[in-house]
Amino acid sequence: MDRLTAGGGRRAASVLLAALCGACTFHSTDSTEVGVLTRKVTFFGLLGHQGIQEETYLPGATYTFPALITGWNVFNVALQNLQMVGTKGRTDNDSREDLEFKTHDGNDIAVDVTVAWRIDPAKAGYLLARVGGTTSEVKEHLVRPACRSVVRDALNTMTSEEFYVSDKRFAKAEQARQQLAAVMGPEGVVVERVILGEHRFNPEYEKVIHDKKLAEQTAERMVSEGNAALQEAYRNLETAKGQVSQQIAKAQGALGQVRLAADADYFKAQREAEAILAEKRARAKGIEKQNAAMSGAGGRTMVKLRVAEALEGKQILFIPSGSKGAALQTMNVNDLISRYAAARIEDERGHSARPAVEHPK
Repeated sequence: MDRLTAGGGRRAASVLLAALCGACTFHSTDSTEVGVLTRKVTFFGLLGHQGIQEETYLPGATYTFPALITGWNVFNVALQNLQMVGTKGRTDNDSREDLEFKTHDGNDIAVDVTVAWRIDPAKAGYLLARVGGTTSEVKEHLVRPACRSVVRDALNTMTSEEFYVSDKRFAKAEQARQQLAAVMGPEGVVVERVILGEHRFNPEYEKVIHDKKLAEQTAERMVSEGNAALQEAYRNLETAKGQVSQQIAKAQGALGQVRLAADADYFKAQREAEAILAEKRARAKGIEKQNAAMSGAGGRTMVKLRVAEALEGKQILFIPSGSKGAALQTMNVNDLISRYAAARIEDERGHSARPAVEHPK
């Protein structure tokens, strides 16, 4: 009997299974969706293990499963944006959702934050089991709470003035992304980017910050203008130095030319003076030699010759002297020439003894 009962139960299960398999349903996934199958009944393991299946069904396909004993969930794996901003109409709940906290130096601030995220297709079944059965449920139950907490903790370490420095904001946004990735990555959510938008302080403090920034910009502009003026003065100084150096070089060149001309004139005058001195010395030497030659017998002979040349062609008259008129005197011409020559020699010796002086013309 027991065998008959067991055999009958198996046959009944087989018939029921065949009937259920005959009533199948079709499930499809969109181009950005993945599907997750849940088996409610497995008939003693004939259809696999019961519960959520680990296999993920790919996008853009249609699948057939038995009706009533299976469940089907799809998740959108495209990039999603979680906007936590202070402008109504831009959030999912149509309410203000910007992050409000205190800066490191104690000022109240509100910051608009956008987080870009997506579901990891390989962990769609894990999300179905732990979080929810739709992308919206994952967003509301996991992404939103984690983002508000982690991003707020990352930003409240900044001072009020650091929110005005873009590099520091970008660095903190990247730090928040890394922290979110460490928290939500194991849960099946990939965080792509954290974007910091506008920030708002208390209006009075905002005015103080604005005035301070304006004063700093004015001071920086004045410093920049001062540096520009200083650089312009340096350039003018270098230009003046160059002009002075050029003028000095030009004056030195002119001075060199004057020196060369003066040296040339001096050398020319020196050579002319030396030539005149040599000429005078040669003339004096010649006169000295001529005087030496004239002092001897040759000189007396030449004097006689010159006297003879001077008397040549001249008429010599003998004039009687005394009162008687008839008396005739004779004159020794040779003696007269000798006396005249002696006087001429003495006169020439006297001239040669005197220094030679050139009279101006």
